[in-house]
Amino acid sequence: MAIEITKSTYAPYEDKMGKYLSNLTENLTYIRAGRANPRLLDRIMVDYYSSMTPINQLANIQVPEARQLLITPWDAGVLKNIEKAIYDSDLGLTPSSDGKSIRLTFPALTEDRRKDLAKEVDKYGEEAKINVRAVRRDFLELMRKNMKNGEISEDVYKGCEEDIQKLLNKYIDKIDAAVKAKSAELMEI
Repeated sequence: MAIEITKSTYAPYEDKMGKYLSNLTENLTYIRAGRANPRLLDRIMVDYYSSMTPINQLANIQVPEARQLLITPWDAGVLKNIEKAIYDSDLGLTPSSDGKSIRLTFPALTEDRRKDLAKEVDKYGEEAKINVRAVRRDFLELMRKNMKNGEISEDVYKGCEEDIQKLLNKYIDKIDAAVKAKSAELMEI
């Protein structure tokens, strides 16, 4: 019994590649580029009445200046807990409280720190490439199995190999573009 190879055959594999690309771009938003970005606080959890809650669900976060975040909690009683959570986080920032809100000031990045962050961006990019290559490998293993079982011909297999490679190249290019854009953002002064 022959299997028909259509665009829908590739759809689940393209979805997986797309998810790895989305994951990469999300991870890149958490890398601090010297500018204030409210998304940097998304991963910080605050103890709010014995429940760990993200800061963005407890406070209004504004960017009054390019290198500053202003966090104003809706419940003033949680201010100290937010301050502690930021201080304990891996952001490397010291919160400054006036009793009603917290200011986070982002210092300018040193050249060495920029280079370290660029290496981290490259590492994320390589991980994403490895993951999309694994998706290609899984697809080709399935097609090889189908070919051995006589469900597809060798010519169909070769066509599948070319098509999945084109798909892989498309996602590798998108990953490279995301990494290049983030690295350029990090290195600009």
